[in-house]
Amino acid sequence: MPTEDSPAPELAVSRWFNTPEPLTLAGLRGRPVFIHAFQMLCPGCVVHGTPQAQKAHAMFRSSDLQVIGLHTVFEHHEAMGPVALEAYLHEFRLTMPIAVDQPGASMGTPETMRRLGLRGTPSSILVGRDGRIRHHGFGQEDDMALGALIAAALAEDMPEDMPIATAFAATAPSDGCIGDFCRAP
Repeated sequence: MPTEDSPAPELAVSRWFNTPEPLTLAGLRGRPVFIHAFQMLCPGCVVHGTPQAQKAHAMFRSSDLQVIGLHTVFEHHEAMGPVALEAYLHEFRLTMPIAVDQPGASMGTPETMRRLGLRGTPSSILVGRDGRIRHHGFGQEDDMALGALIAAALAEDMPEDMPIATAFAATAPSDGCIGDFCRAP
């Protein structure tokens, strides 16, 4: 199982949503990557993990952080197919790129879940600019603690030509809303 500071294994993806082209960790080298592993029928994912990942995607969209949702199904396979996932993404307004983990042999542990050594969902993996794992979390994580980890990853070996304001740019979506909270005009 990969541990913190070990190289992040490549994602094994059967399908992508919310991105015009497939993403790879190799192609994202030089950028910090936050991976949120979830199942759409996981209560902790629905209530906390996935909204937290979407918030990070919205808040850091002007930075070079890449947020990726990883739908990794290890139970209730029949109920969580691509049509149901597409409806879920629409209903919960998820705009971050979403990867569908490649199924494991005989409906066993999905491939990326196995490669990353995930214990279940929700799980968080933060990969540094150098492609090494900076954080490997399981379960509900505090927003402030996760934000601090993301900030540290953004600061690591930041390209010299990148203005610090760009590296840490946190912005609200264009409609002024983040999750259930909206700014007054």
